[in-house]
Amino acid sequence: MEPPHVGCYGNLKSPHMNHHTRRSFLQTSTLALSAAALSPTLVAAAEGPATRRAFKKAIMWETVGFKGTILEKCKAIKEAGFEGIEPSSHMNQDEVVKAMEVTGLQAASVCCSTHWSKPASDPSPAVREASLAGLKQALRDAKRYGATSVLFVPGVVNKQVSYADAYTRSQAVIREAVPLAEELGVRIALENVWNSFHLSPLEAARYVDEFKSPWVGWHFDCGNVCNYGFPEQWIRILGQRISRIHIKEFSRQKADKEGKWKGFECKLLEGDNDWPAIMQALDDVGYSGWAISEQGGADSLDGMKDLVARMGKILAS
Repeated sequence: MEPPHVGCYGNLKSPHMNHHTRRSFLQTSTLALSAAALSPTLVAAAEGPATRRAFKKAIMWETVGFKGTILEKCKAIKEAGFEGIEPSSHMNQDEVVKAMEVTGLQAASVCCSTHWSKPASDPSPAVREASLAGLKQALRDAKRYGATSVLFVPGVVNKQVSYADAYTRSQAVIREAVPLAEELGVRIALENVWNSFHLSPLEAARYVDEFKSPWVGWHFDCGNVCNYGFPEQWIRILGQRISRIHIKEFSRQKADKEGKWKGFECKLLEGDNDWPAIMQALDDVGYSGWAISEQGGADSLDGMKDLVARMGKILAS
């Protein structure tokens, strides 16, 4: 199978950037973006939204809040207007496959269900081994469902786990899964989350590049980054390292007044994401494919229909 495009920024060999390396990196990034802007794909993209936005809408399974069997939920997801789902790993494969066949839904991605409870950055070798096993199962689930990308949170920094240890331990775990990812044709896509890790898009790009493998990329969450950055800036730096995107809203005003987690308690288009700028950045780096909702409001059929309508406005902006 042909590997995915790796991205255009080159590898940085050390986790520490000196002045010359940083200057060279930024110069290379600028040249790469300039070249990308002249590519035939992006020139064609400028012709208009109808040809530019080749997105399909999916929903993250864990956000679907109403009760029901896998098949019942998939029927409602389809009726709401979604084209795909992002199942969690370790679900009943046969039930998921049957529900997809009945409804015509596709698997946009698979979210590893063990990366929080068994992080790849944990001090315990046994926990890291379990983390690797969980990632491998997610890759196998994705292959069974026809998905070509797996969402994986690479690690957690806290009082017990230093930033440096999270960096090296998580990379070691992920490297062990890369051969299976290549064998199955499924990309490992790392997500930016509130884990006190990968707080800069430059570091996130470097972290991916150090694997020197097209089978490691990024699952970019538009809402998660708003607490400490701007999605459109991250997108332009990550470029074609981005394998999938999560569509999620965030309100800085609510976070400032009510607590940071309250920032997510707003509907799409009612927060601080500059969706036209985000869409333009995705256009500029040539992203197309799945747009996956990880947004509150999917507790009913009407709620999901509202999500689909709001996502449609975002993708056309």
